[in-house]
Amino acid sequence: MATIANITVYDGAATPVAHTLVAVSVTRDKGVITAEWREALAGVPVEAQIRLSMKMEKLKSGVYKSELRVEVPVMETVTNQNAAGYTAAPKVAYVNTVVTTGYFNSRSDVAGRRLVRQLAINLLGNVSSSVAAATSGPLPDLVDNLVAPT
Repeated sequence: MATIANITVYDGAATPVAHTLVAVSVTRDKGVITAEWREALAGVPVEAQIRLSMKMEKLKSGVYKSELRVEVPVMETVTNQNAAGYTAAPKVAYVNTVVTTGYFNSRSDVAGRRLVRQLAINLLGNVSSSVAAATSGPLPDLVDNLVAPT
């Protein structure tokens, strides 16, 4: 099984920035395995950190369900103080979220699951040239090999 570890991922900024997502936990609840990561920036509240979660479960039908969730909280901007000179701490205004869910029959094979994963990734990234599919890492393990982090 894949051991949960930190993940480095680049954003889509004009000058890409690397974000290190720190392994937080792996839980098992009623057949659902959930692995969680979050950024650990000094001076930024925990609830305002970028978060990633991956879930794996086998449904009653025998189909495997895998889910990848990326959440990017956006802080509100506090610019003014009240009459007493107090400025409230900023809070999370909203969270932008992308959820990708895959359903894989127990009769499917690694090559078929890798194919559908790579097609989805290429569509999301507007990739129109030949790109080799990643074959290792937490997402390929989750989708291709039906293995959740431990």
